[in-house]
Amino acid sequence: MQFLADLWLPILLSGVAVFVVSALAWTVFPHHKKEFGKLPNESAVMDAIRAGNPAPGLYVTPHMADQAEMGTPEGKAKLEKGPISIVTIAHPGVPAMGPAMGKSFLFNVVVAAFVAYVAWHTLQPGAAYLEVFRVTGSVAFMAYALGTVPESIWFHRPWSSWLLGAFDALLYSLVLAGIFGWRWP
Repeated sequence: MQFLADLWLPILLSGVAVFVVSALAWTVFPHHKKEFGKLPNESAVMDAIRAGNPAPGLYVTPHMADQAEMGTPEGKAKLEKGPISIVTIAHPGVPAMGPAMGKSFLFNVVVAAFVAYVAWHTLQPGAAYLEVFRVTGSVAFMAYALGTVPESIWFHRPWSSWLLGAFDALLYSLVLAGIFGWRWP
């Protein structure tokens, strides 16, 4: 746990800095503005969801209990007829930004702590700025960008959406790496 004692400052500083860049990416920068589309029959879809009264969670339509059901003529017919959808249902009302922002900050600190762990065991004290930047930036990019690839592979998240997230991840990684390079012991 020596790495935490020696790298607590870049961990916290990068957590704060990435949190700020993330907030800017979603509120000021234009690239996420058109990422989510509106259904042409939004009111009817919302009415249908309300009528079913599902609890907050993840849902898929058509739902199949197992692989065998997908292979039945009925299951195949449902899939062919479509649409296939993966839906996230949240609690009604204005989203509580405070708790989400707190979790986002905590996530950034956890990523920075794992980056610090890898860097501590990879680099020597007094390592050159660019060496620290290269290692910490690479590890941070893997943490911020690559974890969401399966969403595009398996759950039909558009690859263009993943690319927007990867752009954000690149920004976050550059900021984190710069701070670690600057504050490396």
